[in-house]
Amino acid sequence: MSILFETLRRQALTSPDSIALRGTQAELSYAELQLAVSSNKRNLLTQGISVLGLLADNNMSWALADLAAMAARIPLAPIPQFFSQRQILHVIRDTGMDALLTDQPAYVIPLLHEAGIKSQNLGSLAGLNLIRLLDMPVKALPPGTAKITYTSGTTGDPKGVCLSLAQMETVACSLRDATLAKPADRHLCLTPLSTLLENIGGIYTPMLSGATSHILPLAQIGLSGASGLDVGLMLQALHATKASTAIMAPQMLQALLAAGERGCPMPANLRFIAVGGAPVSAQLLVKAYVLGLPVYEGYGLSECSSVLALNTPADFCPGSVGRPLPHTAIKIAADGEIVVEGSTFLGYLGQEHPEQPWKTGDLGYLDSEGYLHLTGRKKSMFITSFGRNVAPEWVELELLLHTAIAQAVIFGEARPWNIAVIVARGSPSEVELAITATNRMLPDYAQIRQWIAAQAPFTTHNMQLTSNGRLRRDEIWKVYQPVIDAMYEEQLDAVL
Repeated sequence: MSILFETLRRQALTSPDSIALRGTQAELSYAELQLAVSSNKRNLLTQGISVLGLLADNNMSWALADLAAMAARIPLAPIPQFFSQRQILHVIRDTGMDALLTDQPAYVIPLLHEAGIKSQNLGSLAGLNLIRLLDMPVKALPPGTAKITYTSGTTGDPKGVCLSLAQMETVACSLRDATLAKPADRHLCLTPLSTLLENIGGIYTPMLSGATSHILPLAQIGLSGASGLDVGLMLQALHATKASTAIMAPQMLQALLAAGERGCPMPANLRFIAVGGAPVSAQLLVKAYVLGLPVYEGYGLSECSSVLALNTPADFCPGSVGRPLPHTAIKIAADGEIVVEGSTFLGYLGQEHPEQPWKTGDLGYLDSEGYLHLTGRKKSMFITSFGRNVAPEWVELELLLHTAIAQAVIFGEARPWNIAVIVARGSPSEVELAITATNRMLPDYAQIRQWIAAQAPFTTHNMQLTSNGRLRRDEIWKVYQPVIDAMYEEQLDAVL
């Protein structure tokens, strides 16, 4: 039996008036939520849907559709709003979905028509438009697939990661226990529900603890696209909802800290801010503690049903991503790669039986106390012409500690020194000072000798950033390689 739906049934009986979901202008108690899930489950089952897509803004309808699909055992493929048209169509075709729930029919229907996908609007379900997709080829899914979550990765089309409901529930239970979640909690969803971490941590974990999930449109909490953020709106939402828990990407935390340093009052009710998706600087965490923000870094992968390790008030080690959660086992391979057992995925779409244990592609180590530390990505590690190994993430994190630098990526494969491509927030002289200060903290082989001002910020729209905030180094390299090569040649000619 599903832990999630058994808990919902019990909550509806024992605490029927407790608020489960709260949106902009409406709310649902646990009793009302159970009725709504059951009703929408029945409606979904009458449609004979094989795979259901979900493309919508953060709202209570998103959560209802997700829960109804899980209850009906219909595989669900959430589509991030910030995906490009090409990526959206890839997900639709890749899954062979025969129905799509959306709050944007005026955008979706013409897109389907232009792509040659026949569709029929079937009206409303869970407060969203249900669109039937006709003549879609049936795709084989690994047995037990409940959700197909798409990870944009670092190159190519996004991959469909197939997960079972039991795997997601296991992680949600681990998060509930690790964060000491309780009925009085108010979780504010600050990242898209279409991302697995917010889906599990923002809906399932609060439900398992009898808490309230506040689900507001992304624009209302200051988020636009994959990287646009109005920190003033985010702060307003945190204050207004009296949020006790939230999930943030590192860039969101950095913006919140900058606001705090300018004198903006920090939310008083927060007791647990989980931060992850990309590496977090230890100095950034120190700034958070100075401002009184309860920030806890974690680590996870879609292929492992999201969170694998997490710092908590009881088990806390700054600079680490915490101890592995009880549902998983982490080992370090001889080359430093992080290897995982427990709650790993059923397979990529069309590719069952993933390798076990799962090799993450991340590099790190477990210290003597059992805390996991990340050191970089196996694929992004480069070797200088002097034979020194450089993990670029380490250097980039040091650069991002300076307010003059918004984004940075470094290159130096088979070169005598490193060059950075920088999205500046300050003047060129301020960037120079930031680089000089950073170099003082680094060994000579990791230091930045030269830098280039980026033509534009790294975003998902220009394919230079993944949906979870990681740099797509190959795409950035394609743009800046001619300039970088010319800079090396010029300097070498001067030396010779």
